[in-house]
Amino acid sequence: MDLLIRGARLLSGEHVDIGVEGGLIVSITPATAREHDESRPPRPRAAQRGPAGLREAEGGPAGLREAERGPAGLCEAERGRAGTRAAEPGRAGTRAAEPGRAGTRPAELGAARLREAKGAAPGVEIAADGLVAAPGLVDAHRHVWQAALRGIGPDMTLPDYLDAVLGRVLPTLKPDDLHRATLLGAGEALDAGITTVFDWSHATVDRECSDAILDAYQTAGIRAVVAYSGGDAAGALRFAGLRGRVTGALTTLGPEHGSWAAAVREIGLALDLGLIVSMHVGAGADSPLWRLREAGLLGPHVQVVHANQITAEGAEVLAGEGVHAVVTPVVEATMGHGASAYGRLMAAGLRPALGTDVVVNAPADLFEPMRSTLRQHRLGTGEMTPAASFLGAATEDAARAIGLAGVTGALAVGHRADLILLDGLADLADPAGALVTTGRPADVRVVIVDGRVVRQSFSVV
Repeated sequence: MDLLIRGARLLSGEHVDIGVEGGLIVSITPATAREHDESRPPRPRAAQRGPAGLREAEGGPAGLREAERGPAGLCEAERGRAGTRAAEPGRAGTRAAEPGRAGTRPAELGAARLREAKGAAPGVEIAADGLVAAPGLVDAHRHVWQAALRGIGPDMTLPDYLDAVLGRVLPTLKPDDLHRATLLGAGEALDAGITTVFDWSHATVDRECSDAILDAYQTAGIRAVVAYSGGDAAGALRFAGLRGRVTGALTTLGPEHGSWAAAVREIGLALDLGLIVSMHVGAGADSPLWRLREAGLLGPHVQVVHANQITAEGAEVLAGEGVHAVVTPVVEATMGHGASAYGRLMAAGLRPALGTDVVVNAPADLFEPMRSTLRQHRLGTGEMTPAASFLGAATEDAARAIGLAGVTGALAVGHRADLILLDGLADLADPAGALVTTGRPADVRVVIVDGRVVRQSFSVV
């Protein structure tokens, strides 16, 4: 066994041991390591993050921050700072903080304690008592290269954004800039419990820029579907050949924002190569999007984003064609795109996914989009739809929308081992609902992608 997580509580309530081998979840069995006292008082959540965006190690000196951020925005836990070192490719396991090293010792409660497993095969064991295990979050729409622009446009409208960010900033960026920006964006995502991103990249327009971005994802350790924006067959074919943790997709401006001929060519290319192709749409009644149905180009290979102007009839068309839909409610409301289409899409039988979109005027986590969707749905319907039901839009439904159904998005045997361990939820009656309504990046203690610990936070005693 490469990794064994002992005593975690599932969102459904059971305490289990989770076995991982070869990057796959191979077993989920009732916990046997310890007895769990359901009557113990609730534990407080971890301390809030400090000014650097990271949590101070609880009770420790300021110099012992949990997973200090490096210059590229990645957790230094990967590099061995503060006495911790995550698994490296090709290594048998992960070495954690050793008692007495760097003055740290994991707390008995609330911290994941990593040590060399005692079994026949080398590996890592995490004692997850007091933590909740959940599927890693899946961000179905994110422009990752814009991480360095976080907060620059609190009052930006869509035209402002197109002019400033795509018109003036993007043309100045070189491959090295894109590499660093992608590392930063991937690090921010992991910090918020996002283990998979669909990167709708405006910057993958040629070989050199694409290589810089793809290399950043290999370094970062996150799972990524990177969408190619070059529009040419050779580049698309290259992205179609990506395998493993980083895979490919295509973008198109689509008939609303680009030419009809280009949209037909790019969607046809995705269909031929078996790739998802993603486009931004308003999807109003007079949108040229509906011509794609007449041309036989809509189907499960197409992903539409936003669709704020879609009607109930339009949503039924998309559902009938098997099209995937993604909404980004925080950015849509902040920029004035219109009311979220989530409810209309759901009513038509679609399972829309959630995305963070851009960080120029929105947070880099999926907790806010989940809450925004919950609020808008309850206000719009007058129904108290269970909060936990919205978690799927950031996990399993999101995985389906980006072409990774059955790969990630669920904590299940046979799926890749992409999961998170969360603090402060294990003593609650409805941890899934609480995760949606009150979850925050500070609650994420351990992040595992493809069976590898890529982020870990310890308390100091």
